[in-house]
Amino acid sequence: MTTLQTKLATDTWVVATWDEFIQISEDPAYQKAKCYYHNGQMRIETAPISPDRASNHALILFAIILCCTIKGIPANGLVRCSYRKPGVREAQPDISYYIGERSQLAPTGSAVVNLDNVSPPDLAIEIADTSLADDLGSKRLLYEELEVAEYWVADVQNAQIIAFAIIANNGSRRITQSEILPGLPISLLEEALRRSRNDNLSQVGTWLLAQFQQL
Repeated sequence: MTTLQTKLATDTWVVATWDEFIQISEDPAYQKAKCYYHNGQMRIETAPISPDRASNHALILFAIILCCTIKGIPANGLVRCSYRKPGVREAQPDISYYIGERSQLAPTGSAVVNLDNVSPPDLAIEIADTSLADDLGSKRLLYEELEVAEYWVADVQNAQIIAFAIIANNGSRRITQSEILPGLPISLLEEALRRSRNDNLSQVGTWLLAQFQQL
């Protein structure tokens, strides 16, 4: 934990007031950064996106949409959307989804989503390359308090997805099968990530299509 100074320490949690967080997050210098606030601390992530991380991001986004399309599950996905509980917390997952009947609740517009007026997403996903420990630790606690239904962390280096179901007022528990996308085993997505190391997205997509049709 670092105390806020003139030169901001990025990619770590820094003690800050809410007003300081807003000032930094709105600074054009951090326009491309991911911004988080929790328990009186902020985290500004500026690490560059590696090709492997970008590839995993694209594949997971594609896989979930393909699954929902085949199964007839309504879904609206958002990429790097910021969810804010003013004065308290903010998160910016790499991918988030509103699923089923709640798909209609997906926010629109150009502003940060205000959780005083909009419900949180059903699924929040972080694509972790250099930030794995934090994604599994502090950010998991943040998403528990945001009250998403499920939180997934995609471990880029190990082609693994660590998925959690959020239990209202009682933390989270590890799951091996999604509860908001019925019948979807997490291991299936992990196999897709492994295949993507040798096959292109179209080839992996063809394999996923066959798997989803059998579920």
